[in-house]
Amino acid sequence: MTQLSPAQKPAEGSSSASAPKPPSESSKSLYGGTSSRRITVRDIAAAKQRGEKWPMLTAYDAMTASVFDEAGIPVLLVGDSMGNCHLGYESTVPVTMDEITLLSAAVVRGTKRALVVGDLPFGTYQEGPVQALRNATRLVKEAGVGAVKLEGGERSADQVELLVSSGIPVMAHVGLTPQSVNAFGGYPVQGRGEEAAQQLLRDAKAVQDAGAFAVVLEAVPAELAAEVTRSLHIPTVGIGAGLDCDAQVLVWTDMAGITAGRVPRFVKQYLQLRELLGGAAKAFAEDVVGGTFPAEEHTFH
Repeated sequence: MTQLSPAQKPAEGSSSASAPKPPSESSKSLYGGTSSRRITVRDIAAAKQRGEKWPMLTAYDAMTASVFDEAGIPVLLVGDSMGNCHLGYESTVPVTMDEITLLSAAVVRGTKRALVVGDLPFGTYQEGPVQALRNATRLVKEAGVGAVKLEGGERSADQVELLVSSGIPVMAHVGLTPQSVNAFGGYPVQGRGEEAAQQLLRDAKAVQDAGAFAVVLEAVPAELAAEVTRSLHIPTVGIGAGLDCDAQVLVWTDMAGITAGRVPRFVKQYLQLRELLGGAAKAFAEDVVGGTFPAEEHTFH
C-alpha cells in the first residue's frame, strides 16, 4: 500500500478523508463527457437511465471520423448508407462485407473515444443466426468495431440473440429498413395505422428481448416513436421519428450539405459543404490557370 507523507495526509475530521467523490455528471455524459476511454454499450445504457439524449452520425473514413470524434460525437455508425453517399450505388443493397469491413476499420483507426458501430449489409445475416455470427465476427475481429447493426424486428430476433450471447453487442433497426427498398417499393413512412403500429411495437420489443442494446427507429410517426421509447428500457435512436427518441442520427453527408439534390424531410443541413468545397476547387483551378499557384511561398529552391 502506498504511504502518504505528512503533507499528503488529510487532517482528522477533514471531508477529504471520506471516500472519493463519484465522477461528475459531465464526465459521465456521452456528448461533452471528459472521459477519454472508448464509449461502451454500458455507457449507452447508463445514459438511458439518466434521461440523457445523445447524437450519432455516420462516418466512412478515418479523417472524417476523427473530426466527429474530436467534436465529441459519442457513437459513429459505419452505415451501409455508404452505398448511396460514398460508393456511388443507387441504394444500400449492393454494399458488400469487404466494403463495410474496409471502411469500418478506417473509422476505428480515426477515432479514440467514439463507439464505432458497423452495419451488416444486405445478404449477410438474412440466412439465419449462423451467417449473422460469421459476418459480425469478421467486423469485430478485422475492423475492430465495438458493435454491429442489423435491420429487422421479430424476423431478426434470433440473429440478435445469438450475436449477443456470443459477446457481440447489437444495435437493431426497425421501421423503414432501407435494405428492404425493393419490397417496400421505395422509402415510405412505416407504422401508420393501428395494425402497422402494433407490429412496429412488437418488432422493437422483440429485439430488446433478444438482447439489443439500442434500436434505430426510421421514418416512423413521432407519436408512435414516443410510445416505443416509453415502452423500452433500451434507448431508441431516431431518424425521421420525432423529438422524443433517446438519440438522433443523421447521415453525415446530409447533415453537412454535401449530398446533391433533394434530401429527406427529416434532414437538417447544418452546413453547405458542397458549395464550400466546390468554391475551393474553383479557386484552386483559377489560380493554376492564371499562373498564380504555386506562389513563391509554395516553392522550393
